[in-house]
Amino acid sequence: MRPLLLLDVDGVLNPAGRPTPDFRRYRCTIGGAVYTVHLNQRHGTRLLELALETGAELVWATTWEQHANEWIAPRLGLPTLPVIEMGRDDGVSERGEMFKTRRVAEYVGDRPFVWFDDQVYQEDDEYLRERRGLTDFLLVHVPPNVGLTSAHLDKARQWLTLSGFSRGRGWER
Repeated sequence: MRPLLLLDVDGVLNPAGRPTPDFRRYRCTIGGAVYTVHLNQRHGTRLLELALETGAELVWATTWEQHANEWIAPRLGLPTLPVIEMGRDDGVSERGEMFKTRRVAEYVGDRPFVWFDDQVYQEDDEYLRERRGLTDFLLVHVPPNVGLTSAHLDKARQWLTLSGFSRGRGWER
């Protein structure tokens, strides 16, 4: 049971704020719609390093779904990753949690996970713990104007290591 590293795109890998010079601008066409994304190739390298170091599996947890493998992964130097199918936001919420939280809970089962997303809050944590009975997870709220930083990755690394989920520390449990 390898731990999972769940990745959102918009607000995490594609920040909403003004990107720094280490981001490159891309125009993506999906279903006739054109999107502008700003991506930093170092994110791909750092995420792969984190996964390798901790024995975790990278997984897309984004409304980009399979398009993340087509448009985002190659520009970050990531391989094709598993995708959590999100579907449309059905507007249903039990505790004020984000619609993606229910899909994530179904996908992860009882595997430990770290979730990088700009829309995870206390309601999502409570839903996962109280409604789904999950305990081995870390929600990393990424400010959408900034995007993913080294501090977010370090927080995940530390949690995976201290929780005993990283490679060599019993992550098979």
